[in-house]
Amino acid sequence: QVQLVESGGGSAHPGGSLNLSCAASPSAFSLNYMGWARQAPGKDRELVAQIHRGGHIRYADSVEGRFTISKDSAKNTVDLQMNNLRPEDTARYYCDVWGPGQYWGSGVLVTVSA
Repeated sequence: QVQLVESGGGSAHPGGSLNLSCAASPSAFSLNYMGWARQAPGKDRELVAQIHRGGHIRYADSVEGRFTISKDSAKNTVDLQMNNLRPEDTARYYCDVWGPGQYWGSGVLVTVSA
């Protein structure tokens, strides 16, 4: 059974940083992709960062150069370091794993405001 628990959400000022962490069950690491998605109020959920089991990483254009995804199989964690935050990064962030099947955590709220 895949279980995902996010932590690290909160508030930040524009230009600030936050680190999100996802504690994943070992079974999650057998899937092909792990990543982080977000959903802002009134908008569709979007994938912002993904890492393939082989190590290939992709980012959404909106976060490229500001966010960094990493995983630690020994600790069973997938982290998202978010730097130079902008108000438009305000959203609920979800740990996301897939291939085959797809699973999400319950999410954490990130608020960026002056």
